[in-house]
Amino acid sequence: MTEPPKEVDRDWLCRRIVEGAGDAVLFADREGIIRFWNTGASAMFGWSAAEALGRSMDLIIPERLRGRHWGGWDEVMKTGHTRYGRDILAVPASRKDGAPLSIEFTIQMVWDDEGKLLGASAIIRDVTDRFTRDRGMRKRLAELEAKARAPGSE
Repeated sequence: MTEPPKEVDRDWLCRRIVEGAGDAVLFADREGIIRFWNTGASAMFGWSAAEALGRSMDLIIPERLRGRHWGGWDEVMKTGHTRYGRDILAVPASRKDGAPLSIEFTIQMVWDDEGKLLGASAIIRDVTDRFTRDRGMRKRLAELEAKARAPGSE
């Protein structure tokens, strides 16, 4: 007969799971200031938690996309709703060294016990390799289709 599982402190377990996740997990307050940054975020983006905490999410947002990002962020903070709680958002991002990334993530709105919106958390996955591979396949397919449509290709 097996023993029943031992009780594990839920808060301790949650911290261990989130901190050790290979995906990036971060939380930003209503102003878009990073307040939580796990080891997965450090590995993905190249910024340590000490460097990222207390700074704007602009750390990981390509400059050309910041206006669009902050417009959407302001709307979500105003309404408290995002469709990306379940739908996956795919966007470009930037590493500390300036290298581009392709990321996918979901967002969770974070509320306090009184119902006040505190900000949003995100669980982020680096999909750069898949994005690059898919782009190469689309390019090759377009080349093959163009070749097949060319006169004398039949």
